[in-house]
Amino acid sequence: MQFGYFTMPSHPPERPLKDGHEWDLQVIRWLDELGFTECWIGEHHTAPWEPHPSPDLLVAQALMQTKKIRLGPGGFLLPYHHPAELANRVAMLDHISGGRLNFGVAASGLPSDWAMFNVDGMSGVNRDMTREALDIILKLWSSNEPFDYKGKYWHVTKPDTMFGFLKPHIKPLQSPHPPIGVAGLSKNSDTLKLAGEKGFLPMSLNLNPGYVRSHWDSVEVGAAKVGRTPNRSDWRVVREVFVADTDEEAMKLSVGANMGRMMREYFLPLLAQFGFFEYLKHDPSVPDSDVTPEYCAKHNWIVGSPKTVIEKIEKIYDEVGGFGQLLVFGFDYVDKPDAWRRSLELLSREVMPKVQHLKPTAPKRMAAE
Repeated sequence: MQFGYFTMPSHPPERPLKDGHEWDLQVIRWLDELGFTECWIGEHHTAPWEPHPSPDLLVAQALMQTKKIRLGPGGFLLPYHHPAELANRVAMLDHISGGRLNFGVAASGLPSDWAMFNVDGMSGVNRDMTREALDIILKLWSSNEPFDYKGKYWHVTKPDTMFGFLKPHIKPLQSPHPPIGVAGLSKNSDTLKLAGEKGFLPMSLNLNPGYVRSHWDSVEVGAAKVGRTPNRSDWRVVREVFVADTDEEAMKLSVGANMGRMMREYFLPLLAQFGFFEYLKHDPSVPDSDVTPEYCAKHNWIVGSPKTVIEKIEKIYDEVGGFGQLLVFGFDYVDKPDAWRRSLELLSREVMPKVQHLKPTAPKRMAAE
């Protein structure tokens, strides 16, 4: 099993944007030093608790300050970007990275973002736009011939050479392109079906393990459409994680500190608006009022001493049927940096070596592959 990081990025609304950005850079430097494999950075436009509208700015800076860790948007919200412009920008970023870039894409799930860009997310237009944009990006990267793509949402032309020297020429460093990751939250997730269909890296966001187990079904449904066999080693599962020397200290520094505040003031109320509380409960009879940070820490989060955290990772791994990488959900600990650094350090040095036996068996390939 490998360990990575997924950050929205999340910061309290009073945090100056530059200070939040500097915190994210510091954490990424720690991740690189501690041997984390990858870090994914989200994009949002209208959420004061998720205040970064341009993950590639953070990625570009972090690439210059790290040596090994793979970095990428997690992901670009494709309905809000012209696909030709984004194809060139991502390809250039891949060259800057020296081949350490991951390319995360998403359809956008915040109604306030839909409203800003006048995208009808309620009817699924955002998902249709995402598929079309990604088709165009991949076509720009793969096609050596001119083409004229007249889609429903974008019209993109790859022109022939003009004047003997002007032509589209920017393609990614990695061949055929950087690894593409897609995140899913809902049951029967369309983006996770897309991951299965296209062979992209599926990422399941942080709901209870019993519910997350159904996410792999979506990956398999998408893969079956084209005769692919998905590999659980590619599956990333995002979890809230906090490690301390004792269980009591871990609870105090997670639920009782910055992690608990963000959940209490923002993320749990947001999930409640979307009707997702049922996917946080270990038992459907639990009243919504009981779904608190304390409840989530007990039933969903991975919080405790190294020994407790190892046991919880093994339990979740078994409950969902196996996955290849645990992505730690990022939080703002600007006022308690030593606590967050210590948690990441314990996770890397005390936990990671003792969960290496958790490795999904590679599936047998279908004859069509």
